[in-house]
Amino acid sequence: MIVRRDQKVKLISSVPLFQGCSQAELARVAAITTQVEIPEGEVLMREGEPGESFVILVAGSAEVRKGKRHIGTLSAGDFAGEIALLTNVPRTATVRITSDVTALRATHKGFAALLDESPSIQRKVLRALADRIAPTAI
Repeated sequence: MIVRRDQKVKLISSVPLFQGCSQAELARVAAITTQVEIPEGEVLMREGEPGESFVILVAGSAEVRKGKRHIGTLSAGDFAGEIALLTNVPRTATVRITSDVTALRATHKGFAALLDESPSIQRKVLRALADRIAPTAI
């Protein structure tokens, strides 16, 4: 499966971190993603390890576990690892692929460069992040 540019933009627009971005800004985010094919059984992210990338599932499924506890299931349109784009904190959960997956991957390094080049995207992402954590802040 080959993911077209317009499909990438549509998928990225559904990620809360990018909710305030214009179509042109979403296209810039899409440009730093690469399509990856991940086989069933592979561990995509491991709890406690450094977070170096963010993924959006295009097709397939994955299981999310925290310790031995099942947290949820990811499917097309779902995403994981978004905090790795902005911080250096370890992964908070393990994500294991449960069927062959096609995904879009953005690296921490590529995203950091994009934010440096585009202050408008940086402001919108930071605002979206603040909106997500504000309800739990004291």
